[in-house]
Amino acid sequence: MTRRSPKTRRRRDHSTRGEVSLLLSLLDQAFDQKAWHGPNLRGSIRGVSPEAAARRPGPGRHNIWEIALHCAYWKYAVRRLLTGESRGSFPLKGHNWFPRPGGQPGAAWRRDTALLAQEHRRLREVVKAVSPDRLSARPPGSRYSVSELIQGAASHDLYHAGQIRLLKRLAQR
Repeated sequence: MTRRSPKTRRRRDHSTRGEVSLLLSLLDQAFDQKAWHGPNLRGSIRGVSPEAAARRPGPGRHNIWEIALHCAYWKYAVRRLLTGESRGSFPLKGHNWFPRPGGQPGAAWRRDTALLAQEHRRLREVVKAVSPDRLSARPPGSRYSVSELIQGAASHDLYHAGQIRLLKRLAQR
C-alpha cells in the first residue's frame, strides 16, 4: 500500500472539493447567476406575466408555466436521488409535468416560481454537502454518477431556458 504525504492528501482534498465548487457554479449559472452563455432559467422567466406563462404555443404543447414546474420537479428528483429521500415529497401531486393554470393565475404563478427557486436552493444545499469521494458513485436507483446527475440538472435548466426564450419570442409575433 502506498502512503501519501499529508501535503499530497491536502492537495487531493482541495482539488476534489474544487469539483464540488465547480458543480455548484454550473448549477448557479444555469439557474440564476450571470454566465457567458446568456440568459439562465430564472432570467428567462423574469418578467413573464401569468397570462404569458399560461399561453400555449399550440394544441397539446407545454407552456412556460409547465416548463418552469417541470424544472422544479427535476431539481427535486435529482436531490431525492442524492439524498435517498423517498418519493412523494414533492409539494404538487403528480410527477414530471403539471398542467397549469387554474383559479387565480397571478398568485399561482408567483407560488410556482417560488417553488422553482426553493427547489433550486434545496438541491444546491445537498450538492454543497456532497463528499468529493461520492462524485463518481452511482446513487441507488440511478444509472448516473452523482457528478453526472448534478451536471445534468444544470444542463436541464439551460435546455429549458432556451425553450422559454423561444416561446417568449414566438408570442411577440
